[in-house]
Amino acid sequence: MLKTLEGVYRNGGIVLKEIPGRVSEGTPVIVTFLESEKVDLRSRGITEEQTAYLRESLKPFAAEWERKEMDVYDDYDANKSKL
Repeated sequence: MLKTLEGVYRNGGIVLKEIPGRVSEGTPVIVTFLESEKVDLRSRGITEEQTAYLRESLKPFAAEWERKEMDVYDDYDANKSKL
């Protein structure tokens, strides 16, 4: 089983935004540290106009994924196995 959780590094440890469900004590984990700097879109050939267009275009998707019914995809493999 793979499960991804969001968190932050603080005081020498990882603080998770949520407690994982059905995970046994001592389960191995892999921690990946993400760059906290913003992406330079200009260096990637993306203009401010394109950025604004993309943000507006993707807003409906964000609203869709925020719906309660979409929570099933948070742990898709476990939920699929219950079918």
